[in-house]
Amino acid sequence: MIWEDGLKFNLSSYILPKLERVLATDKKGCIYMKKTIMLVCAAGMSTSLMVARMQKAAEAKGIEADIFAISAGEADAYLDEKKVDVLLLGPQVRFMKGQFEEKVAPMGIALDVIQMTDYGMMNGEKVLDQALKLMK
Repeated sequence: MIWEDGLKFNLSSYILPKLERVLATDKKGCIYMKKTIMLVCAAGMSTSLMVARMQKAAEAKGIEADIFAISAGEADAYLDEKKVDVLLLGPQVRFMKGQFEEKVAPMGIALDVIQMTDYGMMNGEKVLDQALKLMK
């Protein structure tokens, strides 16, 4: 228990829920930072299938990741609210790469465009590998 401004509260009930959002454990019980991968496309709809495929590939590899898709118009709000490790642009918004580079470079967020063939084939494993390589 800790006292703060005259109030007593349980530190574990305050901090643990916040840590669970960013920490994960692997099959061996080792703790690591959970990966957050943001996919951006024109409307945030075409990438939803890619998210499902990437999540399936991550589960198969034993990687716990927060993978989500949004529209280009919503990206700024999410970047302000959420800790993102990698931002992948759908091929249809590759022309926006320069704009996103300016936004994410100061935040230390890796950025790339999903390969057209991988996107067209909805190859979640290859796109996940692309994101993981950017995090190294």
